[in-house]
Amino acid sequence: MKAILFAATAKPEESRSFYSQLPSCNFVTDSPYALVFEIEGTELRIQKVDAVAPAPYTTLGFQVDDIARQIEWLTDQGIELARFDFLEQDQSGIWHSPDGARVAWFRDPDGNTLSLTQYP
Repeated sequence: MKAILFAATAKPEESRSFYSQLPSCNFVTDSPYALVFEIEGTELRIQKVDAVAPAPYTTLGFQVDDIARQIEWLTDQGIELARFDFLEQDQSGIWHSPDGARVAWFRDPDGNTLSLTQYP
């Protein structure tokens, strides 16, 4: 059995452009029902819907080797990092978890929360 990742968009053109620019996120096809991407051998299907109700939590995350470099790349692309009042995030927007992981968040065009995680 192989996992398939799912997200949703009410803005398929914006989402296609957004996800296509993410490192390791390769566009496969634009079907009538979903945008399909491949991320290091795993399929990501972004379902086309009339409205998206963003969840109040992370819906899709990416493990990275160098979070500072990825944050710099995101901000260079005009993608803002999300900040949360209930977490202590450093100047770069990184939260240092108790287990040593470093995590940062950003949002896609529909407001879905995505994350970057660098494990110790």
